[in-house]
Amino acid sequence: MLKLKQVTYRIGGRTLLEAADLHLPKGHHAGLVGRNGCGKSTLFKMILGSVHTDAGDLTLTGQMKVATVAQETPGGERTPLEFVLSSHQEMDALLKEAETCEDPDRIGEIYARLTEIDAYTAEARAAQILVGLGFNDEQQSQPLSSFSGGWRMRVALAAALFQEPDLLLLDEPTNHLDLEASVWLESFLKSYPHTLLIISHDRQLLNAVATRIYHLHQGKIIQYNGNYDFYEVTRKQQMMHATAYNEKIEAQRQHMMKFVERFRSKASKARQAQSRLKAIEKLEPISLMLNDPTLTIDFPEPEKLAPPLISFEKVSTGYEGNIILRGLNGSITPEDRIALLGKNGNGKSTFAKLLAGRLEPMDGYFHSSPKVRVGYFHQHQMEDLNAGWTGFDHLSDRMPKTPELQLRSHLGRFGFNKEKSEIAVEKLSGGEKARLVLCLITSQKPNILIFDEPTNHLDVEMRESLMMAINEFKGAVILITHDWHLLRHTVDRLWLVANHTVKPYDGDLEDYRREILGLTPKNSSKELKNSKKKK
Repeated sequence: MLKLKQVTYRIGGRTLLEAADLHLPKGHHAGLVGRNGCGKSTLFKMILGSVHTDAGDLTLTGQMKVATVAQETPGGERTPLEFVLSSHQEMDALLKEAETCEDPDRIGEIYARLTEIDAYTAEARAAQILVGLGFNDEQQSQPLSSFSGGWRMRVALAAALFQEPDLLLLDEPTNHLDLEASVWLESFLKSYPHTLLIISHDRQLLNAVATRIYHLHQGKIIQYNGNYDFYEVTRKQQMMHATAYNEKIEAQRQHMMKFVERFRSKASKARQAQSRLKAIEKLEPISLMLNDPTLTIDFPEPEKLAPPLISFEKVSTGYEGNIILRGLNGSITPEDRIALLGKNGNGKSTFAKLLAGRLEPMDGYFHSSPKVRVGYFHQHQMEDLNAGWTGFDHLSDRMPKTPELQLRSHLGRFGFNKEKSEIAVEKLSGGEKARLVLCLITSQKPNILIFDEPTNHLDVEMRESLMMAINEFKGAVILITHDWHLLRHTVDRLWLVANHTVKPYDGDLEDYRREILGLTPKNSSKELKNSKKKK
């Protein structure tokens, strides 16, 4: 299906692939992983033919249809449904030809082909995909120009899924999705009937969908036959074995060198010493293929305050007189780890802004402790950074009277040494910008951290670091994320934002997943009866 043989690719004097091999058989689902900037997206461009190898061969067997999510977001007056339907170029061309064709034989061929590609159920299938990605019936009929960039990216994703190509390439497909759409996409891709290659830092998605993992590191591609967890465990074991082997090699090398150093000057032992030197040259250690050092996120400890930090009763809030949420009751304590669940558009971000003090209550009682500080990370915050400023400039502006040593110490918590903190924001990667925002929002030692999709630009290692930092943080955490792994390992309370209000969710994350997929709750009476029958 897809094969790379000894492929080398260089750009700007940097080698991204060097004599790399890959074999993806027909019908397999695979994940492509590696640190940010290692060349994963470049490999996709190579498969799509927009860049070419410097050496080696890349082959796609047969007349294979390859598709990916378009880089440019769709716009204009077409509706999401119309755009998705038109993305199937063959079907779109045949339908247009059928409207004007007068040749009976050709008309017969057209309708035979339309039947073959299942064109008559196309609208229903396209609508179903759009519903899964969060578009209700009304939204499917609105012009694309009325949607934000994130929602238009969902339409582009829907178009790629609808085409059902022989080889589907997806690059971080969950980045613009909420939790509900991510769960649906995972279910859709698990049953995808053709070949699939996914670049993702979402370990839940890779565990559920991928049956093999390709790890791209230092120009090489290493295959692991299993999901992400299997890859991670196997790779750690390989590194442990390699480390032990290398330690033995080094011990043997030192032992032989002692002989050489002792006898190389003696004529009677010179030949043996020379022989030992040649043997030492052949003692090659195994390359450990270690990751670059993972940066550790470290949130400063906040001042201890008596609970509750925030309390509210019968509160309504919204924008410009338009109420989005009403009847809000609850409180936030220093020990809270709360996840906000609910579809995009239900008001999760609105509620987060209320708690962060970015939005005023319209009525009801809302009290925040006078000393409470809130750190608020929202998904579009990186767009507000000054492109020409450095990380040090941003933090100095945030803390103008703070000594330089203290500023640099705080930057260091997030991986910004002196050299990195003097680089303009426009030259930082997405992950580095995300870390800078985390650095800025925690500069005042907040008692409450509110995260609205913090992981979109973080790789797996940095997501793990964020998870550890949240668990070690001594204050309250409110979390909105599509990252199931992060949710499962950090939160202990679930609040559902739906029907214009926020209420505790009566169930766990697995119950919510089943609810999204239209399945019965795991403790339903039907399942209890079935379990009794089995006994």
